[in-house]
Formats: sequence, structure tokens, C-alpha cells
Amino acid sequence: MTTRTIVVTGATGDAGRATATALLAAGHTVVAIGSDAERLATVLATHRYAADLSDVAATAALAARVRAEVGPVDGLVHLVGGWRAGHDDADWAWLEPRILTTLRSASLAFFDDLAASPAGRLVAVGSVSAAKPTWSGANYAVLKTAADAWMTAAASGFRSGGTAAAVSLMVRSIGPDGTPPETLAAAIVPLWDAPAAELNGAHLTL
Repeated sequence: MTTRTIVVTGATGDAGRATATALLAAGHTVVAIGSDAERLATVLATHRYAADLSDVAATAALAARVRAEVGPVDGLVHLVGGWRAGHDDADWAWLEPRILTTLRSASLAFFDDLAASPAGRLVAVGSVSAAKPTWSGANYAVLKTAADAWMTAAASGFRSGGTAAAVSLMVRSIGPDGTPPETLAAAIVPLWDAPAAELNGAHLTL
């Protein structure tokens, strides 16, 4: 197995913790990123950085710091997220940075690393329910659909290089009533061993 350097965002959540632990156990160098430094200190990882990924400039600076202190990045597993029902402005303002802006800023910051890697992987979690949006969950569905479009665009950007892939793992939810965090983590670990051409642009339902 080749050791990869993999950034896990949203590392203090249940999915992030499970993924960081699984990747570390598989022998990879894990760079855990979270917004709460105290909670981040309890995450099993090789390196830890506290950051606000909704700030595009700060995220770019963070990526430069990771390159300088850790080295080139082979993977970005984006696990920042959240759920809130509704369709009003307050709900939108809460959801938008968690679902869309953080994905955009983090993938922009590390895109060139992933494209240059012999096995670059951009991984995000998609929602199967976004395909059938409801008025009560309109904001969430719209933002998850936009995030999926961003992942499809990233896949297009990786295609010519042939070594990187953007992969969406599709779930209804993560947790007791949905996909267990450990199941998500187990699906993420092997992605660096599969051919990029098979994974790029894929939507893998868990």
C-alpha cells in the first residue's frame, strides 16, 4: 500500500472522526481540519489545523501552510455539512456555508495538489433525497444539488490528467437512522486503490 496524505475536513463530526481513524489505521498521513480547536485536539490524526473553511482566502492560506508543513496532498475528504429543514433566509444562511461554500473553498485550495497527485481524490457526501426535493426541505435540497454540480465540474477538471477523481458518496443521512459513520469511512479508505477513470464523476450509493 502506498501512503497518501489525505485532508479530512469536518473532522470533529462523527463522520470525520470515523474517517480520520480509518485512514490513519490504513497507514495514511491524515490532516484533520475543524473549526473548533478544542474538539479537534481529540481527533486521531497525524496533523491538525483549526480553520474556518467558509473564508475562501483563509482556506487558501491554510492549504499553503499544509503544503509547507506536511507536503503535497493526495486526497481531500470533505465532511463539513449539516441539516436544517425550511426554506427561509435564516435557514439558508445557516446551511449555505456548511454545504456549498466550504466545499468550494476547500476544493479550490487543494485542486492543483489533487490534479498533480498520482492518485488524487476529492470525496464528498451527496444526498439521495436531493433528487426529490420537498418544500419543507427546499434550502437543503437546492444546496446539495449545487454541491453535486460542483463535484461534477471538478470531475471534468480532473479528466484530462487521468490520475485524479472526484467521487460522491450518496446517503440519505449519516447516523443512527441512516448510514453509520463507520460504514462511510470503510467506503472511503479503498478509493485510493481503485483506478481514477472508474471513480471520476461517480456517485456511489451506500
